[in-house]
Amino acid sequence: MNVRALLELSAIPGIGSGRLRMLVSHFGDPESVLRASAKELTQVDGINRKLASLIVHHEPDTHFVEEQLSRINKINGKIVTFWDKEYPPLLKKIFDPPAILFMRGNLQQRDTHAIAIVGTRRPSSYGETMAEKFSHELASLGITVVSGLALGIDSIAHAAALKANGRTLAVIGSGVDIVYPSDNRKLAERIIERGAIISEFPMGEKPDPGNFPRRNRIISGMTLGTIIIESAEDGGAMITASTALDQNREVFAVPGSVLDKRSSGCHRLIKEGRAKLVTSIDDVLAELEAPLRPILKRRHGEEKRESPAAESLNLFERKLYDVLAEGTLHIDVIAEKAGMSTSDALVHLLSLEFKSMIRQLPGKMFSRVR
Repeated sequence: MNVRALLELSAIPGIGSGRLRMLVSHFGDPESVLRASAKELTQVDGINRKLASLIVHHEPDTHFVEEQLSRINKINGKIVTFWDKEYPPLLKKIFDPPAILFMRGNLQQRDTHAIAIVGTRRPSSYGETMAEKFSHELASLGITVVSGLALGIDSIAHAAALKANGRTLAVIGSGVDIVYPSDNRKLAERIIERGAIISEFPMGEKPDPGNFPRRNRIISGMTLGTIIIESAEDGGAMITASTALDQNREVFAVPGSVLDKRSSGCHRLIKEGRAKLVTSIDDVLAELEAPLRPILKRRHGEEKRESPAAESLNLFERKLYDVLAEGTLHIDVIAEKAGMSTSDALVHLLSLEFKSMIRQLPGKMFSRVR
């Protein structure tokens, strides 16, 4: 796809993403659009005679085109169009996908297994914990975490995915050469190394408040589902929930305190049946089992494979180790469940401890070593 011609078309007043896609789809490429007559142009849905005349008689905005290309090259970025293979396949399926994406970093095939995590810019300690937990566990499974690079839940989700050595994508409401908020510059650089920063807004575009609702439809559009963690009823995350529902994508909400307004939006979504209540990633994975089947198969396969130490256990050690799969237990409970005397159980538990497979806690409590 000729990016120069596409940028030239996009600079014509009245030519947004929708009309740009229709024009290129009708004529085959942007050069043919620019060569078309007014009569030919009016054969395209949404192009009236006035707009057709504007396209035919427009003066090419070469300054805009050259500036965009210069700016993106300066930061080693790229322009991905709706017709490119790298364009996110899930995003293509929404009602109004962007015709042009500006990007720093790279998209990969595995980013089709993506889930969004969004929420308040001022989370409670509970919200921070839940955002980190969900993001870290999803990324550890190979699921890409998508968010909006805002302070609060967004930033925590990105950072937790990176900490898990996973992939994360940030969709922003400004040009990709303008990191907002500026406090997230270092985080942005790390995201670029292990994912991408993406925007439909041209280079140099400032983070105008009106840009963020449009940004939110891309966050939900690129993902299989969106997890809302702490959002007031008028919070920006509620817009993302609405766009996800409009796109026929799943919405999940983490419940919080009924006394905390930061969770009032989540509770409303749950109460109205527009979001599924989730308390762990297992709730999310169960709902998205079909599209995530390749990842879930890999996960189950890993769970079935035991360490060499576990495979070498004798009959009594195996019984005790299996009992401790239930969690941290007192010696008396362990012995009873395993059908052993307390003294025999202690002997074999000591052996498991020497193998670094369990640990003893105060009060004669024992647990597996994770």
